[in-house]
Amino acid sequence: MNYPSLLVALTMPLLPHLAHAAAVTTLDPVIVTATRTSEPSSHTLAAVTVIERADIERQQARSVPEVLRGIPGISVSQNGGAGHLTTLFLRGTNSDHVLVLIDGVPVGSATAGLTALENLPLAQVERIEVVRGPRSSLYGSEAIGGVIQIFTTKGGGALTPQFSITGGSLNTSSVTAGLSGGGEHGWFNLGTNLDRTDGINACSGRPAPFAGCGVIQPDRDRYRNLGVSLRGGYAFSDAVQFDAHLLRSENRADYDGSIFAGDTARADQQVVGASATLKPLTAWTVIFAGGQSWDLARAYLDGIDPQRVSTFETTRTTGSVQNNFALTPTQHISLGVDALSDAIASSTTYRVTSRDNVGSFGAYQGQFGAVRVTLGLRQDDNQQFGTHATGSAALGYQFDNGLQLTLAHGTAFKAPSFNNLYYPNYGNPALDPEQSRSWELGASGALPLALDAAGRWGLNLYQTEIDDLIQFNPATWTAANINRARIVGVEATATARLFAWDVNANVTVMNPEDRSPGSTRGNVLARRPEQTAQVAIDRQFERWSVGSTIFFAGRRFDDPANTTRLDGYALVDFRTEYALNSTWRVQARLENAFDEDYETSAWFNQLGRAAYLTLRYTP
Repeated sequence: MNYPSLLVALTMPLLPHLAHAAAVTTLDPVIVTATRTSEPSSHTLAAVTVIERADIERQQARSVPEVLRGIPGISVSQNGGAGHLTTLFLRGTNSDHVLVLIDGVPVGSATAGLTALENLPLAQVERIEVVRGPRSSLYGSEAIGGVIQIFTTKGGGALTPQFSITGGSLNTSSVTAGLSGGGEHGWFNLGTNLDRTDGINACSGRPAPFAGCGVIQPDRDRYRNLGVSLRGGYAFSDAVQFDAHLLRSENRADYDGSIFAGDTARADQQVVGASATLKPLTAWTVIFAGGQSWDLARAYLDGIDPQRVSTFETTRTTGSVQNNFALTPTQHISLGVDALSDAIASSTTYRVTSRDNVGSFGAYQGQFGAVRVTLGLRQDDNQQFGTHATGSAALGYQFDNGLQLTLAHGTAFKAPSFNNLYYPNYGNPALDPEQSRSWELGASGALPLALDAAGRWGLNLYQTEIDDLIQFNPATWTAANINRARIVGVEATATARLFAWDVNANVTVMNPEDRSPGSTRGNVLARRPEQTAQVAIDRQFERWSVGSTIFFAGRRFDDPANTTRLDGYALVDFRTEYALNSTWRVQARLENAFDEDYETSAWFNQLGRAAYLTLRYTP
């Protein structure tokens, strides 16, 4: 089947009608991640995608990676089914070039340099903001490709319970429960979930020559996730506000392994944090924030007596002070200081087990009629790598018809992970931080609709160059700064209402090219598809709603040498929902309806056709 032709055939008939479609009025969402201050999404000069809780429930999504997969500029690679290692590439940058925050607290493993997105409990997520493009000028290391911030459920208002139960293919089951409230000035939410599945056979590896997991274990690999979140706060007045939050998940996943690598992973994640917002003067706001994220991963060989094979533990402690000044109603300055301390403990011996980083930053936002300007500058003082300065600048112009043009430039860096530096027989303590430079040209506006409502379109063209890219050097069998990369891409998005159908479409085309000297020069960077696209359509029929999502990813290569090709694929999901009354809903979903057989990582299997049924109570 020619999947690109299929996708074009499905989407092209929509395009002539989008410009004449009627849409419903929607509120302009407020975002905070792009500038570290609140701003309407239509005013931002960054490429931002916002996923609300209503979007997650409408899609009937089952995991955080699944939600992120359909966002422009993002590609996902997964080593098996639910709960197995998942890596995310934002705008073609490396999987450790994206900063992940949970309620403002940085998370992830300081050894591997990755965040276990597969283990974050989606039931506890209220909102996700994805900012594409470099943000080191605001956040420091890791934000070469962008920032993903996940917000847990806040609560507030009258006392409200919530409940859902799901069952489906592969003995999959899920139970969620929550209670929120707080009244007029306070807010709280308590939520919990338990997800289980028998899973699929994660890997079709071969013992010799080594391929994939390197073993043959044709069994189902089970997964379990237990999550809990607690968030609460109180606004004592317009000038004093306090908020605290906790998110914890405990996970177990079977995988195809060996006596050396184990065959059962147990992972715990915990994030705690608090913030106090003070307003000493009308034009001056101070935000004090602190938190700690904890990541514990253990591998076991699960026989009669489970034997622990390895342990990796990361503790990241953060604190920040941010001052926001409103110079005029249209000009704002932010000045702040961040402190981050990473500490690791492991069954593997590392020469260094901790490091600190202090970053000071300043940001300016201004509007002069139809012109908007944002500027950012930051200096990080890293205990291992000294000082590192990054900056950003963006200019936007909005025409009378709502069309906005933007031009942006930013620099970013990434400090090497502890594995890159010190892992036995691989780490290289002489590594330098990775550095990047990015340019972006964007255009966005409202579709010329027949009624007064809210169809929108966007187009972003970008180029990112990365120096000192860290990769395995086969000549020395260690990590080395041997690579350079240049990534050129374009993202197109459109949302509208077409003949009573809500349509959301996006397409990403990019060339993630290896520019390092040697035999791999000109190759495609590993595991990045050069094309991705998604079309989601939904319609409401009084108590009924129906919808479908079509997702396409082009070919990718599993290795830097581009010798192992993974074919492109298309996935089609169907969903429906029926409102029994104002509080009870029944949802059904058919995932991968045409049972597509595909891989995003060589030799690792992906879920075939599956069906799920959910009963949901939401007052």
